[in-house]
Amino acid sequence: MMNCPECGHAAHTRSSTQISKTTKERYNQCQNINCSCTFKSLETVAAIIAKPLKVAPVPPHPDRKLQQPLWL
Repeated sequence: MMNCPECGHAAHTRSSTQISKTTKERYNQCQNINCSCTFKSLETVAAIIAKPLKVAPVPPHPDRKLQQPLWL
């Protein structure tokens, strides 16, 4: 969430698009009904603080036909 550049109130993300591996473009709208400013922002990874030593692959989800019901 960001603050509106016009009035300073909270602005919520309405949609977003992944621009690159480390950058996302967001479309935001001010929640102040008297302002309702709509603006674009960029979210970028500035630095990686801790990296995993090894990333283990995750198996894919099972086919819906092979899933067990929740009420056994």
